[in-house]
Amino acid sequence: MEFTELREVIEKLQVVDGHAHNIVSLDSSFPFIRCFTEAEGDALADSPHSLSFKRSLRELAELYGCEKSLQAVEEYRKSSGLQSITQKCFDAAGISAIFIDDGLKLDQKQNLDWHKGYAPFVGRILRIESLAEEILEKGLQEGSIWTLDKFTEIFVQNLKSVADKVVGLKSIAAYRSGLEINTHVTKQDAEDGLVEVLHAGRPVRITNKNFIDYLFTCSLEVALCFDFPIQIHTGFGDKDLDLRLSNPLHLRVLLEDKRFSKCRFVLLHASYPFSKEASYLASVYPQVYLDFGLAVPKLSVHGMISSVKELLELAPIKKVMFSTDGYAFPETYFLGSKKAREVIYSVLRDACIDDDLCVAEAIEAAKDIFSENAIQFYRITRGTISKGTVSSSSVKIERSSPESGISLVRLMWVDISGQHRVRVVPAKRFNDVVRKNGTGMAFACVAMTSSYDASALESKLGAAGEIRLMPDLSTKRRIPWAKQEEIVLADMHLKPGEAWEYCPRDALRRVLKVLKDEFNLVLNAGFEMEFFLLKNVVREAKEEWVPIDATPYSSASGFDAVSPLFHEIVDALHSLNITVEQLHAESGKGQFEIALGHTVCTSAADNLIFARETIRGLARKHGLLATFVPKYALDDIGSGCHVHLSLWQNGENVFMASDKSSRYGISTTGEAFMAGVLDHLPSILAFIAPIPNSYERIQPNTWSGAYRCWGHENREAPLRAACPPGISEGFVSNFEIKSFDGCANPHLGLAAIVASGVDGLRRHLQLPEPINQNPDAHNVKLERLPTSLSESLAALQKDNVLENLIGENLVVAVKAVRKAEIDYYSNNKDAYKRLIHRY
Repeated sequence: MEFTELREVIEKLQVVDGHAHNIVSLDSSFPFIRCFTEAEGDALADSPHSLSFKRSLRELAELYGCEKSLQAVEEYRKSSGLQSITQKCFDAAGISAIFIDDGLKLDQKQNLDWHKGYAPFVGRILRIESLAEEILEKGLQEGSIWTLDKFTEIFVQNLKSVADKVVGLKSIAAYRSGLEINTHVTKQDAEDGLVEVLHAGRPVRITNKNFIDYLFTCSLEVALCFDFPIQIHTGFGDKDLDLRLSNPLHLRVLLEDKRFSKCRFVLLHASYPFSKEASYLASVYPQVYLDFGLAVPKLSVHGMISSVKELLELAPIKKVMFSTDGYAFPETYFLGSKKAREVIYSVLRDACIDDDLCVAEAIEAAKDIFSENAIQFYRITRGTISKGTVSSSSVKIERSSPESGISLVRLMWVDISGQHRVRVVPAKRFNDVVRKNGTGMAFACVAMTSSYDASALESKLGAAGEIRLMPDLSTKRRIPWAKQEEIVLADMHLKPGEAWEYCPRDALRRVLKVLKDEFNLVLNAGFEMEFFLLKNVVREAKEEWVPIDATPYSSASGFDAVSPLFHEIVDALHSLNITVEQLHAESGKGQFEIALGHTVCTSAADNLIFARETIRGLARKHGLLATFVPKYALDDIGSGCHVHLSLWQNGENVFMASDKSSRYGISTTGEAFMAGVLDHLPSILAFIAPIPNSYERIQPNTWSGAYRCWGHENREAPLRAACPPGISEGFVSNFEIKSFDGCANPHLGLAAIVASGVDGLRRHLQLPEPINQNPDAHNVKLERLPTSLSESLAALQKDNVLENLIGENLVVAVKAVRKAEIDYYSNNKDAYKRLIHRY
């Protein structure tokens, strides 16, 4: 069998080095002999007698054309200079991109910019433990005392602040406390761990397991937001590592945690000597990928080949990636690349001989392992790793660069009246200025009403005063219907890093923090959007917007008529990482519904905003107008935005009862939360049914929930206990709030719901008996929910609980906007007809 072509391809490939470290100056105190070994101290004296040392020294002598001795190689290095030997090593290595973990403490190490002179693309890998140590080492202002909350705030802010400057994160938990990561470490244990770390003195070195596990979990949450991969040291390394605890099988608890199932992990160093274990994990967990740097070139030739073969015994080829684990010396990059090419050739050749692969498949595998897998995995724009191109940015910046076709970026916020608003800036200005400093906005802009673009008089928010609209980079997306633009949701800050008390997104975060801190609970949410599609017609020389059809509920022909539009909508939502569960024609003329998948409620609220924008934008492309107004036509059915809610703890749904002994198939925790929502529902309506038109929809016998009650699968109840397919009979997995509509700010609406649930949990409330029939039946005596925004506002005026949890000033502004809506629409009866252009 002929393998010349395979060898030539592997020798000529420009490789992506997925994991390396900084190079040091020639006069660094870090000894050159460490180029060949993981040993240190007295053990260094024996390292010249290892197989890898003898082989590597010979290969360096050949590269430099000097005598084969450590002294001769060192003399060549000093006489040639760092720049010369680095250029020689990198040219021989054929490296097109390097991802550098700059958290390794090395004397006189070069910064990342220096390395750009030797590779077309240099990306940064952020070591999370090093970041934490830097924060603690720096300390707080004089007189301030570290708390876990304060540390977490600063740590997360630091991670987010470099979101556009890194290609991934890394953890060395294996070195400090082992890989049996507890993602459910308690706040108290983490706090105690922080205290222990601080008491150990300086320099700060984090070794407490609870605190390390907490750091790791916080980093996972940020990684999810920004789609960062996480590199994890596994297997052998420096002597301070307990090899028994670096077996990647210890990671199974983490890998099984449903909260982090979308996180992507790279197990570094072939996990040697646990290569088979790593291969197994990559074969059964979709989020696990493998890297074989360090094992190549530090092992013997047989050991390197054996380790890589073990990786490929089970792991998909698409999940195995090359790195040099180069560090301190440019020679480590050269040796890593040279031996990797030889080892991969040997492994793939043997696979062909064994009939595991044909030659063409082996060539494809080589390309995947050396570059393609990393390009895809780290989301690297291919143009940035071409020879002659220099970039210090990750793909996140490239997506906003002129080369990627992005010319404008929309900063979006949703105001108290639920209207979507944007500021648009050129991509260059976004990257140069707005990304870090935001853009200015008057106080008044958050308190504008649906009737006119001015703030409500009693909101205390006027023309004086300015905030910063700060882009939340975790939400930045390319706009599917405007390919030259991106969109990003904005937070409202008084100054960068300091949240404004009126920010709706931050209001939701605040109440969720109470839910988490007091009850260790996370709320998941999923929205069902109802909307009308209208077309423009001319009647008596006047333009009107009318429904596109008059088909009934779940009409096949109604859907068929607009299926091209819905194909585009679903594809666009999927491109935005928004799950669509189902869609159908609704009961109203030209009315449709799309149900989105459930997720943590901050993301659910963000997804709802993106989904509304997507539907409106693509409808416009088709010459249609999509409106989410609650009651587009008073003689037709209304549109809601039902929300399904469930409580989660440690990755498990705890809203559902654990056994059938519960009264309603709901856990005690779930019942208390839901009872709190039912108790506060009249005042919640001021948030989730925010305009007078909302109450035209909330009528008996319209499946909108007109009476204050709850029921099992009762669509006439405002709170419906749900048992969807796949849930055992008698158990309730979530509950639905039917009063939520498309004019509500989703963050404020969810904040009011969470605050009410927290009150229910605090007071251990219980649900009344369920109403499992039509509440409007003559034999049922039930309280009518507010029939107008005025009544709901009156309920909110008396509700101190929501005010205390959401924030007094923000609730004052909400009340002011609602009052302004009431005053305007009571004097302008037909003004609601213009709302189709605002919602």
